[in-house]
Formats: sequence, structure tokens, C-alpha cells
Amino acid sequence: MDFEPITRPLTDDEARAEAERIITQSFQPAAPPVRHFPTSFRDDTKVPPYGDTPPVHQDDKRIVPAWAAGIAVASIGVGAGSVGLGCCAWLVLQGLASVTLYGVLMVTLPFAGLAMVATAIGGAVSKARSVSKTVYEGPVTQNTQITNTSTTRGMFSRTRNDVR
Repeated sequence: MDFEPITRPLTDDEARAEAERIITQSFQPAAPPVRHFPTSFRDDTKVPPYGDTPPVHQDDKRIVPAWAAGIAVASIGVGAGSVGLGCCAWLVLQGLASVTLYGVLMVTLPFAGLAMVATAIGGAVSKARSVSKTVYEGPVTQNTQITNTSTTRGMFSRTRNDVR
């Protein structure tokens, strides 16, 4: 095949021949076999005695204790939980940042109404319970005695009224 780029336009005969070639190649019943390419390469050349050397594969023989794996899993869980709490706090604070007085009043209005009704019912119940059920019968004696001792002399004076 010639893959050289064409620098001049094709004539009508050349274009027709190229179109027929492309069409016949595209609609052939059997496709040519697919060429397989290697996916790896091994270089068997000797390594120089000094200078840069290629890396050498080293097998990993470490064993992780169960308690260390448990701590690692727990720390991942704590980290994920703290991220969740941080997102929750961010959302709450974003909501609080957009609070207006009218919004607060509209949200608290049902609670204030419910508290007012509960207070009224509680006051009525306490008034109904506070009625004294003990009745005292008998004479009532009221004795009021006022003793006035006054020693008003000088700049500092004191008046004492004893009411009994």
C-alpha cells in the first residue's frame, strides 16, 4: 500500500478507482486476520557493573496484626463520621445564616400559642386546687396593740413602733 500523502487533487478517473477500491475492501466477506501485538517485553542484556541499575522486584512479606487492622478500620469510621457531622453542622449553620426575624416569628408562633394554652390550663387547674376545704367555726378575736416609744433627741434619732 502506498501511504504517501497526495499533494495534488485526484482526477475523476483516479477518484473513481480509489472509491471502488475502498468500497470493495470495506464489503469483503472475510476480514483479514487481526495481527496480535505483544503486551510485554523482556530485555536480557547484561546490567553494567557500575552505574544506574533497574529496580528489582521485592516480595512483600509483612503481616499486619489484627489489632492494627481494627484500629485502622475504626479510624476510617471515625473520620467518615466526623465528615458527616461537619457536613451536618455546615448545613445547620447555612440555614441559620439565612434566618430573618419574620421567619423566626413564623416558626415559633405555634409553639408560643401552645405554651400560652398550656399556661392557661395550668393556671385554671391550680386555682381549682387551691380552694381551701377546711372550714373553721367559732369566734374570731382580733387584738391590735400599738406601743409607741420615741426618744427623739439630737441629730440621730430613732422611732420604734411595735405592732402586736
